[in-house]
Amino acid sequence: MPQLLKFSPIYRERVWGGHALAERLGRDLPTGRPIGESWEIVDRPEAQSVVQQGAWAGRTIRELIAARSAEIMGPKWLARKPFPILVKWLDCRERLSLQVHPPAHIAPALGGEPKTENWYFVHTEPNAGVFAGLKTGVTPDQFAQAVLTGEVEPLLHRVEARAGDSLLVPSGTMHAIDAGSVILEIQENSDMTFRTFDWGRMGLDGRPRELHLPEAIACLAVAPVEPAHTVRSDLRDFTVADCREFRIRRIELAAGETLAFSAGEQPRILSVVAGSLLAPEASLACGENALLPFVGQVEFAATAKTTVLVTENFAGN
Repeated sequence: MPQLLKFSPIYRERVWGGHALAERLGRDLPTGRPIGESWEIVDRPEAQSVVQQGAWAGRTIRELIAARSAEIMGPKWLARKPFPILVKWLDCRERLSLQVHPPAHIAPALGGEPKTENWYFVHTEPNAGVFAGLKTGVTPDQFAQAVLTGEVEPLLHRVEARAGDSLLVPSGTMHAIDAGSVILEIQENSDMTFRTFDWGRMGLDGRPRELHLPEAIACLAVAPVEPAHTVRSDLRDFTVADCREFRIRRIELAAGETLAFSAGEQPRILSVVAGSLLAPEASLACGENALLPFVGQVEFAATAKTTVLVTENFAGN
């Protein structure tokens, strides 16, 4: 089993996307198309990460876990269970739709999946930010009426964002990312979104995109969520998100400093958002995401000032 598993990105065209992933991360993007998302690690029926190199090159993440679940995820993991995290890069050139993901306890009744997610802001333009939650006192009925009249924005709680900020968005939070950010999104393995408002925009096909207002109001009625706030810190090792689904640590390294992980602890996801890491048999450049298996053991050295996100506590070991 390789010490580190890197996968080929899956690019997704989005009406609100652009070409910042090429400009900021050096990606070779499809030409002439607005790329809003790069799915870096995903195990879903409609999308499968494929190993880039080594003995497992060309195999999907589902094939790996089915064949080597204990080595990759730990001895308690069932081989049939999908990988529980989805990692994405987002190029938010324009404002995203206003949407909500169903809380876990009502998701099955609404025909969906919960999605708690975390956004780490790698690049922001002036006035970048997000809408996260309704303003205090706003009721689901008031919100539904505002959607019909188009007067939604005054009811939303807006949070300014700067590069280095992080924001945890629990399922049930009404939210929209505003224009001008490049974000690393780490989330539950879900692709379920109830879109409530799209700012009068047309989709890529020139038609209005589908809205799901009744489902969204059902989410707000049973799981009102207080407005969220970004976090940041000057600490070298700082937990930017800690929830039932995962924990994310942001680790800062000076050039030459090392970062080591032992075998048999838990699987982890490593995401380099600045600088780069080098080990005898593995490397991670800026923008790369990789899966460190349960049996993986590696010691990296930072080749320059480096920031890495370590996602853990998602496998139940």
